[in-house]
Amino acid sequence: MAGREVAEAAWRWVLDQVRWDDHGPWIPEEIESPEVRPDRNGSYGGTGGLAYVLAEIRLSRPWTAEEKELADAIAGQLAAAIPAEEDCTFFDGLVSSIGALTALGAPGADAAVERLAGLATPTGWPQTSVGPPRYLPDARINDMTLGTAGVLLGALWARRHGVEAQPVAEHAAGVLLAEAEVLPTGMNWPFVSDRFRVEPGGVQMPNLSHGVAGVALTLALAGAELDRPDLVAAARGGAEHLISLGTTDGEGFVVPRYLPRDHNDEDEVTYTWCHGVSGTSLLFTALDYAGVDEVAGEAPLTWHRRCLHSVRTSGLPQRLHPGFWDNDGRCCGTAGVGEVFLDSWHRSGEPGDLEFALHLADVLVERAIREGPHAYWRFIEHRADPPLLPPSVGWMRGAAGIAAFLFHAARAADAPTADASSAPPVPRMDTWWNCAQP
Repeated sequence: MAGREVAEAAWRWVLDQVRWDDHGPWIPEEIESPEVRPDRNGSYGGTGGLAYVLAEIRLSRPWTAEEKELADAIAGQLAAAIPAEEDCTFFDGLVSSIGALTALGAPGADAAVERLAGLATPTGWPQTSVGPPRYLPDARINDMTLGTAGVLLGALWARRHGVEAQPVAEHAAGVLLAEAEVLPTGMNWPFVSDRFRVEPGGVQMPNLSHGVAGVALTLALAGAELDRPDLVAAARGGAEHLISLGTTDGEGFVVPRYLPRDHNDEDEVTYTWCHGVSGTSLLFTALDYAGVDEVAGEAPLTWHRRCLHSVRTSGLPQRLHPGFWDNDGRCCGTAGVGEVFLDSWHRSGEPGDLEFALHLADVLVERAIREGPHAYWRFIEHRADPPLLPPSVGWMRGAAGIAAFLFHAARAADAPTADASSAPPVPRMDTWWNCAQP
């Protein structure tokens, strides 16, 4: 399959970008920005994200000696950094390390949880993403990628791997309940609560990455894993509020990426993992996992199918106009959407989900830039001059994440018809419930 060949070529390109210093391996964010990243160990764009590619490759073929050396070095580097790590996030900190270490089957998740416990405060965990003058110095973030919900997600994942993480999970859940906004439409968690803002209000991003969708998702999982019906009820309230913000059009469902809707000149709606309904669809499979029968008059899995219908009929992966679908990565583009559809196929066996995922894989193969043994992708920022961006390397924005999706898609394409179990997904902290067969 051409997809497997391009996956190998893209991974070869990523491996050739790996640099080494006294602390271990690191990768540049972009080829034209070759300096060491402060978050060099992170999953978003650092070496932690390569752990997920290595885990995927292990399901396709044995590791080479080079890959084994890299895996061991990543695990050692992550474990060595934990005692002094102060970043607690899903993207780049201690929660990221839990995900990467478990993906490699390496020890260290228990130390990361212990460090999270030591950094906890009554209002949550320290962060460096927001601060004065718009926010108070001790501001806390609620969301799944940079805030308390991410700590909860990481603690639940560590607990599923035998780590005593329940105290951290319970504390994170308690902080989220305390920060909830109880509204006539349900429950809400803004990116940062008003009490930490210099001026109340501000822009909200309600979808998965920074908003109520991600917080409600983690609370649903926590309610199921910790036997806490109150957390499931809060998650359901968050989903009801989210639905009140969206548009139900025929068989679809979409939520604006920003509120107020005219926050900037970007499209009001997108379909990505981070700010669109591909990612937000994961909330509804989490609610189903938690045993919720109905949300806003329909079953959670009906809302899930509505999300996927909107994605499928949106026009992506075609670049319909400047700014629409100019990215092929995991966070904001084609690979992330394709992975959501592959997960849905694994869970439901729906052949249309596999068909659409493989279509997206074919488009990624067509868009790959081939140079000798290498393949990579360049995205577009239509407002920049020149609009063609430098190629990126890492998991969420670059060739590493796209390669992993193509490896996964190739395994799925080789599976017997309607037999998702023969091409099992890599269980990850942010998807395990979404791809588990009922």
